[in-house]
Amino acid sequence: MAYLLLAVAILSEVLGTISLKLSDGFSKTGPSILVAVGYVVAFTALSVVLKLGLPVGVVYAIWAGAGVALVAIIGVVFLGETITAVQVGGVALIIGGVIALELGGTH
Repeated sequence: MAYLLLAVAILSEVLGTISLKLSDGFSKTGPSILVAVGYVVAFTALSVVLKLGLPVGVVYAIWAGAGVALVAIIGVVFLGETITAVQVGGVALIIGGVIALELGGTH
């Protein structure tokens, strides 16, 4: 249950972040509303995940790392942004760090 809610938090945060880009400085109503909804859902789900007892360091690492990776991928695939080999390496390092935190912890 906790990891399912963590996935909801991640996807909601990604929705909020991508909508922030699409809101054009909050000048477009639809994406602007999605920014608020995405972040409210993300933080609400994240708070429940923490209440369920998962360690905050692991939860935050997974949430932030997955968010960074997904936003980078969506930026390249759907928003026409570019990514360099160094940036790909950076995302890989973030993912590796998240995996290390998850495997090294006990819960």
